[in-house]
Amino acid sequence: MMSKTVFITGTSTGFGKLTTITLAKEGYKVIAGMRGITGKNKEVARELSQLPNVDVVEIDVIEDSSVQEAFEKTLQKHQKIDVLVNNAAVNGFGLLEAYSIDQVKNMFEVNFYGILRTYQAVLPSMRKNRSGLIINITSGASAHTLPFMIPYLASKFGVESITEGLQEELKQFGIDNVSIQPGVYPTEMGRNEKPGFHGDKQKIAEAYEPVGSEQFNALGSAFQRKMEQYNPDPQLIADGIKELIEMEDGERPLRFPLDIIAEGTDKEFIEARAEMKSRFLEKYMG
Repeated sequence: MMSKTVFITGTSTGFGKLTTITLAKEGYKVIAGMRGITGKNKEVARELSQLPNVDVVEIDVIEDSSVQEAFEKTLQKHQKIDVLVNNAAVNGFGLLEAYSIDQVKNMFEVNFYGILRTYQAVLPSMRKNRSGLIINITSGASAHTLPFMIPYLASKFGVESITEGLQEELKQFGIDNVSIQPGVYPTEMGRNEKPGFHGDKQKIAEAYEPVGSEQFNALGSAFQRKMEQYNPDPQLIADGIKELIEMEDGERPLRFPLDIIAEGTDKEFIEARAEMKSRFLEKYMG
């Protein structure tokens, strides 16, 4: 078990960095993927590369060639990738009408197409080995949306769709897929300190005033209040990823909610949805 090789994207901050440190300490071989390892993330790249069991690799999930190269290099060096953790993501806030199409495309390039790129890069080797685990970090309870976050949540629900559908397509190869729904955590992304792709059509946004700002501020205040009240520890996500890796192949859940603020409503939602889906499939496939 301890010889597993784990490739993690988005390791310069937040969950990705924490998971790299956590798994490396446990003896896993961790490939820490991030952008700008000789530029803007030079310091964190150096910090992580000094840890035992960690290789830092350059990967920009919006570039086909960058993703392919990162995985090819890793496979050449380590022969296999047992686990892929798709953590790299950007957030964004704003009224849907006030988003230009280009901004929505930018969001999807990272959060949705970035995931497709890593899948396409890792699946050939996992299929050949007839073994593998892919963990996707999504959002919230996995299938409802909120105002002012529509492009972001749409991109994340798209990833839920990938996870859920591929579970069946990849079953014959012994490859597991799991999505983690983290809710709100005090990471750089959760505190909105990390740049994202926000609504960029100011004139449209002004037409929604003053109600738009009131609604947006209420949402932001609620998130902040709950973060302060519950003080969720990002280590829970890193530990959850470790727990999933250590589970038996074929025994892992499709969805793994880790949101203490939801107080179990996320689990109820996921269970209810799964039950409804099985009834739906019974009608079509039964």
